[in-house]
Amino acid sequence: MAAAAATKRVLSIQSHVVHGYVGNKVATYPLQLLGFDVDPLNSVQFSNHTGYQTFKGPVSNEKELVTIIEGLEENELLGQYSHLLTGYIGNPLFLREIGIIVQKLRKANPKLVYVCDPVMGDNGQLYVPKELLPIYRDEIIPLADIITPNQYEVELLTGKEVRSEAAVWDAMDWFHKRQIKTVVISSSDLGQPGVLRAFLSQLNGPRLAIDIPKQGGKDLVFTGTGDLFASLFLAHSHTCEDVGEVFEKTIASLQAVIKCTVAALPRRDGPVKACERELKLVQSKAEIEKPQVLLKAQRLN
Repeated sequence: MAAAAATKRVLSIQSHVVHGYVGNKVATYPLQLLGFDVDPLNSVQFSNHTGYQTFKGPVSNEKELVTIIEGLEENELLGQYSHLLTGYIGNPLFLREIGIIVQKLRKANPKLVYVCDPVMGDNGQLYVPKELLPIYRDEIIPLADIITPNQYEVELLTGKEVRSEAAVWDAMDWFHKRQIKTVVISSSDLGQPGVLRAFLSQLNGPRLAIDIPKQGGKDLVFTGTGDLFASLFLAHSHTCEDVGEVFEKTIASLQAVIKCTVAALPRRDGPVKACERELKLVQSKAEIEKPQVLLKAQRLN
């Protein structure tokens, strides 16, 4: 992984919510705790995440994005970024502009690391316009150093079902052929019952898996965990050479946040409200700063 440099500053382009923790709201705090300056650039500004009964707010367009980047560029600030992190983007033209931004950032800092979380959907459900898929696949993904898709997003990008471990590694090779150094599938349903299985592959490097016991019951879904995963992985990959240790620390902090969230759920029968499932991020400060690794990575090659 990349050696630590003097400058640790992330340009984070993803969603913003007024209430709760997804997108930039869930990524910024952990990155700051782990020593990064974070400059959030919001692709949307919503009242809350889309898992609520309703959500409202504006979606940024590509012209607004270009204007903001021009301001940074004219003040000669683009060279300050050690990392670019992208997450939820709901507008195809906005996404296409990211490709131009990556090139500008790399011109200003050739050592820039781009971490791409290609947020498109989960559990077989697409929640962005379908026009984003070919832009991610053909224009954005090949520019990334690290990608953190979920199982469904891997299937969308590669055009192949991922229903076995052999299919996982075939999919990893698809990404490596596009010169993506590190591919992490943040969660899959390929583990034993009640267990999620995460996978990591490095180009010409290790293949790893971690089994993650599901917390809080089979029907409980937490929003923002993928966004949190990407930010934690970015931070640890910057300071640690051992990708297995990076993987373990990322999972450790993520699981600690989920554990804290589950512990705070109300003790009553009936469905859990969306607001009660918001990640307990601030309450997990110690576990983010000093992750306690309980789940070890298995080397598979």
